[in-house]
Amino acid sequence: MPTSPTKTGTLRLSDIAKHVVAPAAITSTGWPPVCGKCAELGIRFRPWQPDVGRLILAKRADGLYAATIGGTGLSIPRQVGKTFLVAAIIFALCLLRPGLTVIWTAHRLRTAEETFGKLQVFAKRSKIKPHVEKVVLGSGEEEIRFRNGSRILFGARERGFGRGFDEVDVLVYDEAQILGESALDDMVPATNQSRQPTGALLLFMGTPPKPEDKSEVFERMRSEALSGDDSDTGWVEFGADDNFTPTPLPQQFTKADWAQVAKANPSYPHDTTREAILRMRKQLGPESMLREGFGVWDEDRLQAAIPMDRWQAIAETARQPPRPVGPVSVSVEVDFDRAWSAVSVAGGRPDGVPQVQVVMHHGGTAWAVDEIAGIVKRHRVCAVPVDPNSPAGSLIAGLEDAGVEVTKMTTGDAKQACGQFHDGAVNGTFRHLAQPELDVALKTAQRRIVGDGWLWDRKANGDITPLVSATNALWGWTTRHGSGDLQIF
Repeated sequence: MPTSPTKTGTLRLSDIAKHVVAPAAITSTGWPPVCGKCAELGIRFRPWQPDVGRLILAKRADGLYAATIGGTGLSIPRQVGKTFLVAAIIFALCLLRPGLTVIWTAHRLRTAEETFGKLQVFAKRSKIKPHVEKVVLGSGEEEIRFRNGSRILFGARERGFGRGFDEVDVLVYDEAQILGESALDDMVPATNQSRQPTGALLLFMGTPPKPEDKSEVFERMRSEALSGDDSDTGWVEFGADDNFTPTPLPQQFTKADWAQVAKANPSYPHDTTREAILRMRKQLGPESMLREGFGVWDEDRLQAAIPMDRWQAIAETARQPPRPVGPVSVSVEVDFDRAWSAVSVAGGRPDGVPQVQVVMHHGGTAWAVDEIAGIVKRHRVCAVPVDPNSPAGSLIAGLEDAGVEVTKMTTGDAKQACGQFHDGAVNGTFRHLAQPELDVALKTAQRRIVGDGWLWDRKANGDITPLVSATNALWGWTTRHGSGDLQIF
């Protein structure tokens, strides 16, 4: 993505970063004096870091930071060096601007203390130490005070840190992937009283969030920046390709895996070694590694399978949606841990367009056989497809005992069902009810390559039973439905 020019040259982050979005109307940057001060302090940067610094400190014609309103977001994997870069900028600003107040906050206490430890190392450098008046220790009250009146305060949002401050000039949100609106409301007003001629500096840095993270601020910031809807925000993102699937343990990383490591982590291999990457891979697990090690956002992985705009375009949102007529297909899916089950139905609408819907999504499995048997008794059913190799395979015997004729899907059938569901969503050839269960499942879903096709990965970090049951129900209706008198389901 192209970036905006400054007086110091054109930003070229797009050569190495996945996404670069600069705020509008940049005419200059505060990077040169900061970089000069860092050189005096013996701080040296890697080639990719100065361009990020120029973007963070970019200014408009009135001298205000170009992102003083929306802030600058940094979505960067672990082990890259974002803390080093931001710390260097903060220390330089503290020395260049007497009386500067910096709030550095992380979500977790442990992260805040680890960062404070790293910045203590900065403060002890031979060329920095003479400028430091005092390092204040104590859980929840850490602070680095400079002789010129500047100070950096550290704390954890989970402990309520950040409330009650005023005249804050720089606000750093570490672990920004876990940042809710309430925490933002607690701290941002303090920056309104900044007395700096540049305005306040707001930095949000983190990794792609997990589905359970309270990440609405970071997600909204990214979405608005990438869509071009926010001219007051900067965004820098490093990450591997959206459709990348790392080789799983215990297999060794391939040449292609290491190429993606290099794409996501510009500090590899000069500052971050292979051993560090492999250690992180082993400790994090496959899902966290993809987010935190490779910088891949879940929503981008989804777009590699079914783009969200296409999924939303085929949603039936009418208050009284058309009901399927004629024979229907019914399918059931059970999640990997057997904590949830879902039953979905597919059928033809009066206009002839196929439609899928979740009719029951509930905890456990005991209810599923009775639910399907009841549907079969009440309505004309053309197929009850179930994958015997899935966790739902254990229900087949009970269904047959209840008089239900089950269509046992082969692996080839399951791959065909997934491909058909994908193509139908992308091409708009079927509809689905706008149900939260389906939307949530789709946001969690991942693809698992099987031979020359793929399946929904049942080991995904979340419940995808509504999606799998809907996929198989659509396949059953498409392949098995017959003609006859119309019968409303």
